[in-house]
Amino acid sequence: MEAAFFDLDKTIIARASMAAYVPALRRAGYLNAPMAARAAWGQLLFRFFGADEDRMDKARRTALKLAAGWEQDGLRRLARDHLTELIEPIVYDEALDLLEHHRSEGRILVLVSAAPIEIVEPMANHLQMQKAIATTPLTDVNGCYTGEVDYYAHGPDKAEAIRKLAEEEGIDLDSSWAYSDSATDLPMLESVGHPVTVNPDRELRLQAARREWPILEFENPVALGDRIPIDRNWIVATVITFAVFFGAVSMIRRVRSRA
Repeated sequence: MEAAFFDLDKTIIARASMAAYVPALRRAGYLNAPMAARAAWGQLLFRFFGADEDRMDKARRTALKLAAGWEQDGLRRLARDHLTELIEPIVYDEALDLLEHHRSEGRILVLVSAAPIEIVEPMANHLQMQKAIATTPLTDVNGCYTGEVDYYAHGPDKAEAIRKLAEEEGIDLDSSWAYSDSATDLPMLESVGHPVTVNPDRELRLQAARREWPILEFENPVALGDRIPIDRNWIVATVITFAVFFGAVSMIRRVRSRA
């Protein structure tokens, strides 16, 4: 059995996934204005100057500290409910083509990201990927974040998780593929027989040229709904509910006015 392992940020989507959720977190009261401003500035640096992994690593850990006390189920619902609004429009069209290619070849599709599992897992399901490897925060007995991490999907730990998954699922890594934009994912890329770089940072671009790895440039974010059917039954149900509600209110008003 073969698999295709995909990093998330700047490989499948055009922005940092955690930063994409900042507006929703702000509206929901999780972040105050200064926190949101710092996140927006970090996103600008990430977007226009590339990822400084030391800073990104620090930002992820800081975000987890800030999340201490938040309910895990609440964040999971927020990530799922705002997925189409915030993440769907920034998925690379080229990445969707690759996913479809590997799907047609019968490979297991695995999303691998340092972002929290609460964000990564809904994205993997949305993209019809079978597995997700992501950072797993610790929670207390009440289901609230402690600010600490149970598993951090970063650097060599990503490669270790991939090897563990391969053993569990019977995946032949020598025949499998991996895609990433960051030099910190070199262990992940080295763990498979077909490493591919996507929008690589400076160090990874140098490594790819030296090792004669393929270099792909993704440039076309696309509305995911144009490529993958999205279950919007909840939207229809909501519209019908409101229609029935306001229809009933209107009828009651007409009856009262006649009386």
